[in-house]
Amino acid sequence: MTDSPMSTSPYEVLGVPASASDDELRRAYRRLLRETHPDTGGDQQRFIAVQAAWERIGSPDARAVYDRGRSTAGEPASWAPAGGGADRSGSTRPTARTFGHPGGWRRERYLSLLREWVGVGEAIPDPYDPVLVRRAPREIRHLLADALAEEATARRLASLGIGYTVWHDVAAGGPDEKIDHVVLGPTGLFAIQSEDFGAAIGIRRGELTGEALAGERPMHELAVRAKAVSRAARVRFTGLLLVLPDEHLTSPAESVGTSRGAEQVVLTASVLLTALRDGLPDAPAVGGNEIFEVRTRLQQAIRFA
Repeated sequence: MTDSPMSTSPYEVLGVPASASDDELRRAYRRLLRETHPDTGGDQQRFIAVQAAWERIGSPDARAVYDRGRSTAGEPASWAPAGGGADRSGSTRPTARTFGHPGGWRRERYLSLLREWVGVGEAIPDPYDPVLVRRAPREIRHLLADALAEEATARRLASLGIGYTVWHDVAAGGPDEKIDHVVLGPTGLFAIQSEDFGAAIGIRRGELTGEALAGERPMHELAVRAKAVSRAARVRFTGLLLVLPDEHLTSPAESVGTSRGAEQVVLTASVLLTALRDGLPDAPAVGGNEIFEVRTRLQQAIRFA
């Protein structure tokens, strides 16, 4: 279970409510250990998840810590925005030129829906308190999880260097439609979406699959939004990249097709920079004059969400 607003809670893993007694918790843990143990035909991943859940709430002390909003696995006291800019690595190397506010739109939307859910006029001391976030509906938790994913991707992109230009939170059509990151560099022009569904994801027929998706079609949605930006700026994308947490994909990167000549790739966060620096297979490099022209068109056309 990862440190994410979308992560399944240890209570959910063990199949008990948060109000379960210690005895009920222990019985559920022992039953699931037997059912999921690989030696008896169980699923190894579920077996590992059950053990991890027990480590977090199996003892009265660990459970009390978790219920107060912190986990023994190092979960933060709050998912509030971190200050200090996109790159806090301490490096003195030149960073990519960046525009926009990564994660800003989703955080604003999260706060708006959270206030509606809690109730107008009700005090919310910390809207990013993990205890409060865990109780929120999936739609609200997903907004915060994706905002955190966007911010993490933005920190990576800043380290690309001065040869790259990055636009964050790019408006792409309707009021609720945007591309998280548009990146221009020597290897091409990329539309990038950062996602966190809180669970392992599969790929089938060019789209993400899995129980964690509530009917979403993220690759299709990215293609539609990239088309809107492409038309507005009169540019062509080299690649459409969907970035997921490392533990949510079985392979680091997988090409799932093309859209209007742009290769569609699902990849893990840890290989994103390699893909952008090395380029996609068979994609032509972009010359200096072409980069200048495309950058000018993007600067004139891009609007922020």
